[in-house]
Amino acid sequence: MSERPAAAPAECSRAADAFAALPPLPPRLRAILDQEYPRFPAGELRRRHACLLERADAAGADAVLVCGENRSGTGVGWLTGWPVTAEAVALPDRAGGGTLFVQHHNHVPLARRLAAGWDVRWGGPATVEAVAAELAARGARRVGVTGPWAARKHSQLAERWELVDLNADYTALRLVKSPDEIDWIRIGAWLTDRAVGALAAELRSGLTERDLWRICESAYVGEGGATWIHYFGVTPMAAPDCCVPAQYPSARPIEPGDAVLFEISAQFWEYPGQALRTFAVEAAPAPLYRALHAAAEAAFDAVLAQIRPGATMQSIVDAARVIEAAGFSTCDDLVHGFVGGYLPPVLGSRSRPAGPLPEMALAAGMTLVVQPNVVTPDLRAGVQVGELVLVTDAGAERLHALPRGLFVAGPPGAA
Repeated sequence: MSERPAAAPAECSRAADAFAALPPLPPRLRAILDQEYPRFPAGELRRRHACLLERADAAGADAVLVCGENRSGTGVGWLTGWPVTAEAVALPDRAGGGTLFVQHHNHVPLARRLAAGWDVRWGGPATVEAVAAELAARGARRVGVTGPWAARKHSQLAERWELVDLNADYTALRLVKSPDEIDWIRIGAWLTDRAVGALAAELRSGLTERDLWRICESAYVGEGGATWIHYFGVTPMAAPDCCVPAQYPSARPIEPGDAVLFEISAQFWEYPGQALRTFAVEAAPAPLYRALHAAAEAAFDAVLAQIRPGATMQSIVDAARVIEAAGFSTCDDLVHGFVGGYLPPVLGSRSRPAGPLPEMALAAGMTLVVQPNVVTPDLRAGVQVGELVLVTDAGAERLHALPRGLFVAGPPGAA
């Protein structure tokens, strides 16, 4: 698929008009979305299985546990096709399948439908005991473990087996996406675009951030999407007190003259997109917000120009120096890997580092969120700009079809 052209940033256009013509999902991807239950091809799942066991062998582990609890832990779904609900632990075997223990008992029937080729069992009253019995039956001695699981369960197993941490190995396996995964990510990006398009059409004064959550979810749930995140920040442009979206919604009514900054990720079976934008509500953007947004757009373009196989982390951070040149800084991370977790590289700006720069280079197939959250040095005001992109041999490919710019939201004539 060719790179989406980077549309010239719009200034003060009406959001509802700019976002009204988002493209439909291509037929090839629609066929994936419309499956009864979407599944990756068997060959793709075998590839993942083999890669994980290869990592385990290199670590000297003769058995592997992939764990998840409370809808957390992407490894189980990546390996088996079953996203974690209450608790799930996968023990891959050498034949390309394995045993998958699932909680609760009523979750087992669907897990058996989704985790094709796996021996899916109820974990019993205590999954850790069922896992221990299976490890003993396999004659395991050194067990590789990845994913979240309660510390006491690890401790129970550590009394009988030597445990090896495979979390870094799992993360490394998720950095470069396969072509099949990229198709699912494109669907997640399309679902995310629907949410942003709905906000552009419906955002107006009198609503609250709770209403914005409803608008987002209504746009993609009926298409098979689910929520990864939807964060909002709302503040008066004339007297701002918010520079970055919040993780929980406020009940304060949105007013004319507010800025609404947001970060939205709708997901397709643990494959999300991510889009970040800023709208002015029923008023022309204030001069401060025009300046913040211009710096953010310039930083986005400069970073995007650096994204290609072999690019160093320093070159990416240096590209965003336009932020400091304009007299601003950042609050959120500038760039981070995404899909399969909050992945490396995690990069801050020169004025707000995220820690030591990772010793790595970009590779084709990585997916990154480029998100210059440009803020005033006192953290009083800020904007959100950015989205998920794919690293290709030709450079960065935008995965979202959203227009760029600082738009005015609200009914016609309200500004």
